Amino acid sequence: MKLNYGNKEFIMHPSGCLFWPSKNALLIADVHFGKVDHFRKNGSALPSQVGLENFRKLNQVLEEFQLEEVIFLGDLFHSTQNNDWDRFTAWVNLQDVKMTLIVGNHDIIPPYRFEDLGLKVVSELVNGDLFLTHHPEKREGFFNICGHLHPGYRLRGEGRQQLKLSCFYKKSHQLVLPAFGAFTGHFLIEPKEDEDVFVVSEELVLSIR
Repeated sequence: MKLNYGNKEFIMHPSGCLFWPSKNALLIADVHFGKVDHFRKNGSALPSQVGLENFRKLNQVLEEFQLEEVIFLGDLFHSTQNNDWDRFTAWVNLQDVKMTLIVGNHDIIPPYRFEDLGLKVVSELVNGDLFLTHHPEKREGFFNICGHLHPGYRLRGEGRQQLKLSCFYKKSHQLVLPAFGAFTGHFLIEPKEDEDVFVVSEELVLSIR
């Protein structure tokens, strides 16, 4: 689904990524690499294959778009280095696109480790009246694209059926991307009248309006 702000056009993808055609760039929030291994190390009985889902999704979206850049909107890794760091290193070495990490609150791995892999590490990115961050921010005269919240929406059916889906959460001055990671949970959104929610399924992005 297309989304326009001023003269800028974006495409919301069912994976939770946001494609920026004029920059040939893909924006991805909250992958949380290493989260599964982190919980397994602390005694949670989680199958290791769950952590590999993030790499599968990344490969799938990168194959779909002919990109020049991937911009990670923070929380690329969940905590300290674990087995996923070696997998990530191998994955990065196979890519031929520019990568930028906007640091999030979970990104406690030293920036130089990412820079050694060729990633650019920044606190935010500004392009005209658009600024990209990890945490949602409000800045007069700017439109903010961010992550952090892991937004989700609860769909309710007539027979008391309920379904929680990840979503893009749009305000007049801001777009919050869904978490890309496979093991991240949801913060359920209750939009106001002037806000919109775009739920994502495996193949579609749909406005709840």
